[in-house]
Amino acid sequence: MITKFITSVSTTFSPFNARSGKTARSFLALLPPNARQNMKIDVKMLPRAAPSTSSNSAKPEPAAVLLLGFKDGKQMSLDLEKLKIKDVQEEVDRHSRLLGRQEELTGN
Repeated sequence: MITKFITSVSTTFSPFNARSGKTARSFLALLPPNARQNMKIDVKMLPRAAPSTSSNSAKPEPAAVLLLGFKDGKQMSLDLEKLKIKDVQEEVDRHSRLLGRQEELTGN
């Protein structure tokens, strides 16, 4: 996974949910050891009794979400209830490769 262009990682998940909890933990494990020096990382774990979606708003938000910020200012929000780790890696790598190509073309 290409993490060179990620500036911020924010995730909210329930560690007791087998699917979304594993995906979030796997993504965080894929970050390099010096990630906290290069990017802002915020992890919020939900309690066991947390509902899967918030019912008090008109548009329910997924309980397990991964928010990523990139160097070009793009904010990516991924629903961990629906995506597996391979899908998350594909989305991150797709945008990171685009930023890599732009960097090569500008010569930075």
